[in-house]
Amino acid sequence: MTTEDLGQTKNDREATPPDHSPGRSAGGIITLLKRLDWRVVGFLLVAACSIPVWRAINAHAKPGVVPAECLPIAVAKVIREDLAQELVCEAELRPYQEIDLHAKVAGYLQKICVDIGDRVQAGQALASIEIPELQDDIKGAEAALKRNTEEVARAEAAYEEAHLVYTRLAAVEKTRPNLIAQQEIDAANERDRSTASALAAAKAQVEVAQAELSKLKTMLKYSQITAPFSGVITKRYADPGALIQAGTSSSTQTLPLVRLSQNDRLRLDVPVSVSYVAHVNVGDSIEIRMPALEKCFTGKIARSTRKVETSTRTMQVEVDVENADLKLIPGMYASVVLRLEHRENALTVPIEAVSRQKSCTVFVVDKENKVEERPITLGLETPHKIEVLTGLNENDFVMIGSRSQVKPGQKVEPKLVALNSIE
Repeated sequence: MTTEDLGQTKNDREATPPDHSPGRSAGGIITLLKRLDWRVVGFLLVAACSIPVWRAINAHAKPGVVPAECLPIAVAKVIREDLAQELVCEAELRPYQEIDLHAKVAGYLQKICVDIGDRVQAGQALASIEIPELQDDIKGAEAALKRNTEEVARAEAAYEEAHLVYTRLAAVEKTRPNLIAQQEIDAANERDRSTASALAAAKAQVEVAQAELSKLKTMLKYSQITAPFSGVITKRYADPGALIQAGTSSSTQTLPLVRLSQNDRLRLDVPVSVSYVAHVNVGDSIEIRMPALEKCFTGKIARSTRKVETSTRTMQVEVDVENADLKLIPGMYASVVLRLEHRENALTVPIEAVSRQKSCTVFVVDKENKVEERPITLGLETPHKIEVLTGLNENDFVMIGSRSQVKPGQKVEPKLVALNSIE
């Protein structure tokens, strides 16, 4: 084929109209798809497949959709009840009384009758101190008392004789003046006064001897150590044979015998923060919780220091706790619930119903089941309830929970929720 023939053939093809048969159209589409970017093709295929799926989901969801104006919400009723603000403090039990018993006289520990854990009664003998020289001192004091008593008897006889002589001479002088020399009368008077003085001195010596003997006998009683009150022996410091110094001595070697604690009645020490001391008074009722014993009971504030410690910024409060069975052990910790403020017959709502963003408001559901936002004034607050001073009425229904799904003026379906389930 010549060059002229090739040119003629090309012109014929350009002049020939395109073929619109089905086979020719499909081939053109395929050729077009090949020329497009593969990303565009993928997007178109995904879009084509998603349309039926979306239609099926939308058709299935339509029957169960709840209209926005009938959205169910949880509500609570505004009621009146007593409110009390509570403060929980950690406290510690300690003995009602506790002392270390010392000996009042020095000596050797002869016998000790108790050990740790023993319960003793007031006046019960606990130990005895051996003081051998004290017995000799008592015998000497008794002998001195006997001697002084005899001196008193002699002094009384001498005084009676001298006084009798002077009395007779004085009587004769009155009846028959100048019969007896004045010198004899003066001498008799002097002997009368001197014997009276000797008698008084002898009696004083008897009193001194009696006091000395009484002192030694008292010291002998001190050698017997007795319990000053009923309690439990919680510590023992010495054993028989130990040298015990007198408790009144300033020596560093002074050693106590035992420690006695009154545990049938305990003191519960409660440190109250300075922020709440104004609300704590003697006689207030409290709740005591013992986690270690799983026990809970009530008590009353017995006393307080009425002074805030600068180091801890707390005031010490004490509660008397009866412990006849000794189940409560000193040193145990307890949780004490103090009632700080109290409101009777207060208008209350759950805390979950109150919003405090810019101002305190609640969502109220009116009689037409429409949501209304109301500002309120708050009073006493507890962990679960809060007092409403203004803005609500008794038996109003307030919304509880998140407000993100509702708006003021929207119609809702209120569902009353019990308050105990909220707490």
